[in-house]
Amino acid sequence: MSNAVIQLIVLAGIAIFLILRLKNVLGTRDGYEEPLQPVERPETVARRSFDVIEGGPDRDIIDQVPEGSDAAVALAKMKRVEPDFVVATFLQGARSAYEMILMAFETGDLEKVKPFLAQPVYEAFDAAVQDRKSRGLEVQAEFMGLRELVLSEASFDAQSREAEITVRFASEVISVARDASGTVVEGDARNPRKQRDVWTFSRVMGSDDPNWQLVATGG
Repeated sequence: MSNAVIQLIVLAGIAIFLILRLKNVLGTRDGYEEPLQPVERPETVARRSFDVIEGGPDRDIIDQVPEGSDAAVALAKMKRVEPDFVVATFLQGARSAYEMILMAFETGDLEKVKPFLAQPVYEAFDAAVQDRKSRGLEVQAEFMGLRELVLSEASFDAQSREAEITVRFASEVISVARDASGTVVEGDARNPRKQRDVWTFSRVMGSDDPNWQLVATGG
């Protein structure tokens, strides 16, 4: 047998050995196989999820008012003018403002809350305070807690950018008015008074002043 034939046989044996090794390493593919899908980068997945959330309803709004309602539409317009506006944050502020203004009215110390009151509201509150003083009454009050806080209405004027949000409050307050001799003439020092108020706050969206003013009150 010639050297060329022997070399050919050796090369064929090596080729068969390599094929068997590759088959063991890579395995075989039988039947239909789904085409390989490209692996998505994590930021791509996150971006797509964000897009879905962005295209859906604004939970910050529909957690407070019905989707598609006049109030929801108004709140959405406020957000377009002032993207940093958050309804939940506004309600937290309204809760604090309610307690602060209510206690200032009860105790007759309106000066510290005057910046948060529209002039007609301040004048109405001050008239009631002056009436108590003219009768020689001294009021002691304590805020016992808030039982209800509901955003009931919202409106927005696109031209003036003025927003109004109406909130319904239900609270419990101990308020006692005593005359000059210390006799209780109004209220009860032991039993809280249940109080309901409907207040409307206003602000020009996009303005530098972040404060909302109380522009109307009701019960």
